[in-house]
Amino acid sequence: MPFRFVHTSDLHLGKRFGTYPESIRGRLVEARHGALHRVAQVAVDHGARHILVAGDLFDSETPSPSVWRQALSEMSRHDSLQWVIIPGNHDSLVAEPLWDRVGQYDAVRLLAEPTPAELAPGVVLLPAPMPSRSPGRDLTRWMEGVSIPSGLIRIGLAHGGIAGFGEDSEVIPPNRAERASLDYLALGDWHGQMRVTDRTWYSGSPERDNFKHDGYGTCLAVTLPGPGQTPTVKSVRTGQFDWAEVELTLTPEQGAVKALAAVLHAGGSRRNMLRKVRANGWIRLPERAALAQAAEDLAPEFGLLTVRTEDLGTECMVDDLDAISAGGALRVAADELLAESENNALSDEDRKVAGASLRRLYTIVAPL
Repeated sequence: MPFRFVHTSDLHLGKRFGTYPESIRGRLVEARHGALHRVAQVAVDHGARHILVAGDLFDSETPSPSVWRQALSEMSRHDSLQWVIIPGNHDSLVAEPLWDRVGQYDAVRLLAEPTPAELAPGVVLLPAPMPSRSPGRDLTRWMEGVSIPSGLIRIGLAHGGIAGFGEDSEVIPPNRAERASLDYLALGDWHGQMRVTDRTWYSGSPERDNFKHDGYGTCLAVTLPGPGQTPTVKSVRTGQFDWAEVELTLTPEQGAVKALAAVLHAGGSRRNMLRKVRANGWIRLPERAALAQAAEDLAPEFGLLTVRTEDLGTECMVDDLDAISAGGALRVAADELLAESENNALSDEDRKVAGASLRRLYTIVAPL
């Protein structure tokens, strides 16, 4: 009989999002808690009884009582589901008081030892819990030499990096599943979904937490037909928020405002969209002012909208300075700021300050 389960990781419950504006911070915190219900619903819809959490259920080893108790209360809502958890690097086994409390809940099965555990009849799980934030070794190595009777479905559960984003001493070999005869290796740590091989996957966080990974958070609904058979893996959206970092390349000939509107065009509720726009290229001073105003006008429609212009150059014409003032002190100031912004003898920082001051002067004065 096929074995079905849900693979998730990196919920980071209790993450505070302190670097984000207050207007969105609380919603991001609440969305992470809401991901528990959405993942559980995926399991119900998939006909699965087990949810495998590949580390970092919590954002720290000392979550507040309200964070961990509300999480466990939510996880206990479905009597038919069991959450199978290993600690990750953020909530490692160093947090003994936390895991002692969590382990008392019937809905949770905490795997704190690297030893085979029967998950269901005919299914054995090989966990690799994190003993500390940086153990300095590959915790999945033991899976390769363990003795397990033949004819069983073998699943590995681990948290850590593979080649490309882990420390050398801690790298999990991309072919660990094949070398350890695993039917599936469920990994956590990478917050974006990633297929490593047919049998090795990162589920990604069920709710994104930064712009490193675009789109909505996901989990994986996995079906294992039988020992040695190729798994069926289905990605299921669980995220409330849609994250995206987009490039906006501008030239003086195009309309910056229309170009911004074009890259922001997307279906769905803008209230749940978080967008970081990185503008580059060159535009005229009036267009730059219009771009800034457009970004300010559009921002309230989005969960979060930021337009970064550090890499955007400004082409300033005589007409643009005339719009500030045809003469007098304002024109002298504008001329001096333009000269300083283009003076290669000055530092990059000084040129940027002069350019920003000129743009600010234009914004304040030109419309008058």
